[in-house]
Amino acid sequence: MARRLSYSARFPFPADVFYNAYSTKEYWTEKMTDFRNLTPLSELSEFDVDDEGITVVQKQNLPHEYLPPIAQGVVKKDMIITREEFYGAWDGESSIGDYKASIPAGPGSLKGEASLFNTETGCTMRYTTVVKVFVPFVGTKLEQLILINLVDLFRAEAEYLKYWVDKNH
Repeated sequence: MARRLSYSARFPFPADVFYNAYSTKEYWTEKMTDFRNLTPLSELSEFDVDDEGITVVQKQNLPHEYLPPIAQGVVKKDMIITREEFYGAWDGESSIGDYKASIPAGPGSLKGEASLFNTETGCTMRYTTVVKVFVPFVGTKLEQLILINLVDLFRAEAEYLKYWVDKNH
């Protein structure tokens, strides 16, 4: 059975500031450099901005020894995570996008929707994620572990965006 997560990150600046940061390659390159503290092999493998929106593909290699014991039993090598994200064009009010993460020969799926919008005090990015692990007996435990780690990831990325905006604007 799939598990769902809704996570909202709130920012003290307007959504167009958020969107403008995401539409610069410098933001993503610096973020991947910073994230190498957590995943030593982190890279931006694709970045494109056009009239449709922003497309970003990131690859992160999580060494096998960094994985929790329950995950080490299922994933026998380093975990190479490919994250594909798309943020639709900013229309002055909002941006709607989607994302997915994959692991070669991975035992499950992760996908979701992202919506960016203004609020009275700044803006919010809302992530709605669905995780499914296809491993009998441990699937639900792995799904829960993924969701817990996803909250930590969303939180760290929100903190990084605030830091980057403060530094660059």
